[in-house]
Amino acid sequence: MSIRPLHDRVVIRRQEEEATSAGGIVLPGSAAEKPNQGEVLAVGPGRVTTNGELQAMSVKVGDTVLFGPYAGNSTAKINGEEVLIVSESEIYGVLEA
Repeated sequence: MSIRPLHDRVVIRRQEEEATSAGGIVLPGSAAEKPNQGEVLAVGPGRVTTNGELQAMSVKVGDTVLFGPYAGNSTAKINGEEVLIVSESEIYGVLEA
């Protein structure tokens, strides 16, 4: 199964959670913070402006993006994997190597 987001929505796979703190302390699953970056799996066609034109998306499939801790309260299970669905405006930036 695949997903095709609508309008300015982006489907993101969160990066794996850190199991240890910076000091080397092993964190239980409930204490670990959810990662705030992930890989873009799918993007919608873009946002329709007030004059009816389609504004192109700034992210593309494969980008690693940074988003806020409360971004996208919408999650879905696709092929047994939990993904995050956010609006493009909730993405802070694209991480580049």
